[in-house]
Amino acid sequence: MWRCFFAFLFFFLIIPQQNCSHVTSLTIDLINATCKQCADKSTSFSYDFCTTSLQPIPISHATNLQGLALIAMELALENATNTISKIESLLSRGEFDTFTLWCLKDCMELYRDGVSMLVTSIGVFMIEQYDVADLLLSAVVETASTCEDGFKEREGEASPLTAENDNLSQLGAIALCIINLLSVALNL
Repeated sequence: MWRCFFAFLFFFLIIPQQNCSHVTSLTIDLINATCKQCADKSTSFSYDFCTTSLQPIPISHATNLQGLALIAMELALENATNTISKIESLLSRGEFDTFTLWCLKDCMELYRDGVSMLVTSIGVFMIEQYDVADLLLSAVVETASTCEDGFKEREGEASPLTAENDNLSQLGAIALCIINLLSVALNL
């Protein structure tokens, strides 16, 4: 709850004081331009995922590059938190064999650590410690990969968390790219 309030308060601090319709068109351009820049830098970065993740968020139409990075981190945090709930639900069903249960328990631990790292990355980002935020977000992206790879250790095993892992990786990649753009712009 406090994280949402903290982010909400932060957005009010970074919203430009301009004509709203002008800001909306500028920020859609900012979203598109940012997503395009990131997609141009990496073949694994999805322009479509980036734009469809950022544009539906109302505050994204009245913010700047720092705000977009924060939105991506908040979306990653929401994804990770929801994934923990999904894992808890899957574990409570008891429908899985021992291997899958261990994988789910490993993913639970990874995602709990990921949530902690995301909260910390948001905090250090807000005090402009972009290098630390970058390091933490990189670890969060690795969390999703490690979770997914655990299921692949047994041939033919399908992960019930593939979509969540992919989403966390993509959201983390959006935030990482924007932080990189900010660091370059500030010569950090």
